[in-house]
Amino acid sequence: MQHVVLGSLLGAPLEDTHEEILFACGCFWGAEKGFWKLPGVVTTAVGYAGGTTDSPSYQEVCSGRTGHTEVVRVVWDISIIDLSDLLKMFWECHDPTQGNRQGNDRGSQYRSAIYTTTSQQLSQAQASRDSYQESLRNNGFSSITTEIKTNQHFYYAEEYHQQYLARPGSRPYCSAMPTQVQLNEFPGSNYKLSQEVWSNFDWKIKHCVLRSNNNPIAS
Repeated sequence: MQHVVLGSLLGAPLEDTHEEILFACGCFWGAEKGFWKLPGVVTTAVGYAGGTTDSPSYQEVCSGRTGHTEVVRVVWDISIIDLSDLLKMFWECHDPTQGNRQGNDRGSQYRSAIYTTTSQQLSQAQASRDSYQESLRNNGFSSITTEIKTNQHFYYAEEYHQQYLARPGSRPYCSAMPTQVQLNEFPGSNYKLSQEVWSNFDWKIKHCVLRSNNNPIAS
């Protein structure tokens, strides 16, 4: 499959400067759009991970019996964008304290999660969580419920889910409920994206990814 917006192949082999990670932050339709807009992201795809059922269908995952959550696979060029930038998008685009739901979407398939593919990614994800937890508590939020694991198998979702919000006739929908709390510097962070890039996202506006065009943001 070819990415509807970026034109890249969803399952192309990683190049030397590429890494991949899986993020779960509510309905994967809106979550994917947030990531594909970032400079340096090579490709994104939606799918299922974190459960026990092999090659699950959307209907099976929606039943809540597979153990999987809806995820976005992100492949990025480390020379352009850092994992800390992706983690900033992840933490700020949803409410990671809601457990098995995000907004009106309820069930284990909507839980918040980060599934890393290297030990360095795992350490950075955990460090960002600890830093963000402190910021959330200072702003009156409860404990983060985000699941952080490594080496979870990714199953591609059905083709009609891929880049759903960029497809003609799609139903605009995003369940994420941003906290409006920013992720600051944390141990291991190395932000590469400018504030000009982040100005394209205003999390004070409900479901702001739906109010923006589908084009990647120029670096």
